[in-house]
Amino acid sequence: MWPLATGPEVTATVDGYPTVASIYSATGFCHRATPVAVYADALAAAMANGTDHDAVISIAPLDFPAEGDALEIERQFLGPMSYVHGVPILLKDNIETADMPTTAGSLALVDNAPGRDAPLVARLREAGGLILGKANLSEWANIRSSQSISGWSAVGGQTRNPYAPERTPCGSSSGSAAAVAIGLAPAAIGTETDGSITCPASVNGVVGFKPTVGLVSRTHIVPIAHSQDTAGPITTTVEDAAIVLTVIAGSDPLDPATAEADARKVDYRAALDADSLNGARIGVMRFLVPNYSAETQAVFEANLQVLRDAGAELVEITEAPADFRQIGGWEITVLLTELKHDLNLYLASTDPAQVKTRTLADVIAFNAAEPRETVLFGQDLFERAEATGGLTDPAYVEARERSFRAAGPEGIDRMMAEHGVIALTAPTTSRAWTNDPDDDDRSQGSASRLAAVAGYPHLTVPMGFDRGMPVGISFMAGQWDDATVLSLGYAFEQRTRARRAPTLQTIH
Repeated sequence: MWPLATGPEVTATVDGYPTVASIYSATGFCHRATPVAVYADALAAAMANGTDHDAVISIAPLDFPAEGDALEIERQFLGPMSYVHGVPILLKDNIETADMPTTAGSLALVDNAPGRDAPLVARLREAGGLILGKANLSEWANIRSSQSISGWSAVGGQTRNPYAPERTPCGSSSGSAAAVAIGLAPAAIGTETDGSITCPASVNGVVGFKPTVGLVSRTHIVPIAHSQDTAGPITTTVEDAAIVLTVIAGSDPLDPATAEADARKVDYRAALDADSLNGARIGVMRFLVPNYSAETQAVFEANLQVLRDAGAELVEITEAPADFRQIGGWEITVLLTELKHDLNLYLASTDPAQVKTRTLADVIAFNAAEPRETVLFGQDLFERAEATGGLTDPAYVEARERSFRAAGPEGIDRMMAEHGVIALTAPTTSRAWTNDPDDDDRSQGSASRLAAVAGYPHLTVPMGFDRGMPVGISFMAGQWDDATVLSLGYAFEQRTRARRAPTLQTIH
């Protein structure tokens, strides 16, 4: 049974349509008194006039006024099914739905409509969530080329950062983050292999949560690598992220990694505690901090004082894990090897009448013959993946064992144990860089790798601005510590409320 709202109801309509607030007032979504149908109308208008910043690829084929009315009637007679009952949600376009194509941004998948919902989508629908449409992304989730441009896909074009359109939205869940930032939906689902939820959330000024790998099903999601892939929520508040996670988390017999999910999941919203920083020992990953811009470092230092003022005891961690610098090399071996294996399995599961590219090799050949795919960059990572030796290759087996051990047991776990802390923190990344390949303004600093490679939870929360562009603070911890990470981020958010919506071409 999904957790139900318990607070007093607020009945409200606009132009006859039930507002999100009227569904139930106990949810974190209650502050958005926006009619369900209005989101669809606003999204369609934004896509038509360009103010969606190319964040969205498609709108679900629904009669949204009727859907909104039906949800309101259902709520009145049966009660709210969950905290997402009636809430419009966007999905990154590598997540399958029964009613829309799933393209991963590639022209090779433009007709990919196998008529099935990914399990996480089925969970959202079962809980009364309204799937609004599909968000743009970095094509193939940013694994095609080492020279890729974040937020660009051949299907959806270039997603723009709503705070400064000439700057990156970061990848690969760029459209999901940008759409939430400008109010096209109150929540979106992104996916992450390494930084693809947390980076776009940070540079677009929203909350992004990468759960423990295995908490959320990956079935019917276009994959990169099963060791690190996960889906997770992107929202404007930590409370909303906790609400969405509570719905999408759970075991899936088709995804062995989720075997423990039902036993491990909790009501993440109920676990939030605004006083959770008081007495909490948190490790500051000082060895990462010099990599960020001076402005982001200054914002981070100011927010460390916020943590102290909230009662947290901060512990300086000055030395990186022993094999920290080697993790990246091992990681790319793992990702490329698993990409070939996992993508071949996915493509084989699609309808051959809709998807002519049945293997990674076929996709490579398709791209080589399709100028629209390679107009901006090539596919060197695809080509390297095709040359890998499979999951029994000793080089892969060794890389996976070493990367996981260095990031998890000898990385996050050891740092937490040796310093007696319950979580770790660092800036998520610096301000968004430009999309101009000739510009020397490049990305600076990232906190994502350790949690990504280990498969551990990682939350980013807006903490301020770097030269007018939003930046986030990261909280991470050990496997299945998702509730702890969310609660610490929530307590921080309640004290700072640092998020400021973009003013450039906003929708709401």
